Amino acid sequence: MLKILKPGFFTTVQDCGRFGYRDKGVPVSGVMDSYAGAKVNALLENEESAAVLEITMTGPTLEFQADTFIALGGAEMTATLNNTPVSNYKVIKVKKGDVLSYGKLESGFRAYLGIKNGFTTSLLLGSRSFFFPVTERNSIKSLESLPYSPVKEFAPKISEMKVDADLDNASLKVYRGPEFEELTDRQLGELFSKEFSVAKENNRMAYQLNETIEGSNLSMLTSATLPGTVQLTPSGKLIILMKDGQTTGGYPRILQLADKSIDILAQKRSGDSIRFTL
Repeated sequence: MLKILKPGFFTTVQDCGRFGYRDKGVPVSGVMDSYAGAKVNALLENEESAAVLEITMTGPTLEFQADTFIALGGAEMTATLNNTPVSNYKVIKVKKGDVLSYGKLESGFRAYLGIKNGFTTSLLLGSRSFFFPVTERNSIKSLESLPYSPVKEFAPKISEMKVDADLDNASLKVYRGPEFEELTDRQLGELFSKEFSVAKENNRMAYQLNETIEGSNLSMLTSATLPGTVQLTPSGKLIILMKDGQTTGGYPRILQLADKSIDILAQKRSGDSIRFTL
């Protein structure tokens, strides 16, 4: 078990996501930065679908109650194991009673903690990803424990890797959305010439942007959306749906983020700049 001494700001269990239930209104969920999540699992030679901890902005303090191996990734966030600094993208052996503590966020927004063979929390609708009300809660709590299988011996093929985390990348590559052709020349000009900044309204459901473009009064039926769908409101506000985002929406879907762009955006916080590249 992994005992949660302090939960951090918003820490969840996530895997690759929950598929096949969008017609029931259940979002995909899963790790926001798929690239970082995949890398920590790869280091530990886990299945791609192994569950990890996703740590947002402020990290937790954790006590391991059995021997195992871990790897950290994603955002650059100072971390110590028994007060000894540890770094991202290295396989780290931990013993029963060891304490992992997170400190200052230096770059990015979401960090990941992978554990050998993954966390073994309840499998619900084919996934361990936290999403209330599918799961009992939406984040971990103080003094609870997360299950994992003890591992005493592990000889990794690769003990560390250098990863291009793209934490400072501001360019989001996008595809044309279903209603892209409805945009005017003025809207297109604003969309691809402006630099936008992340609003304080950002979470696993959606990111809003501070700057606006000319709004859209297009009347349309509620239609399917995906993680990475960019919606344009009548007021000209842009909303980018993320992993826990709604499965349908009534605003024009003007752009669709590439998968890598979702990873990049997941590492942005309020005030960070982005720009769209078609």
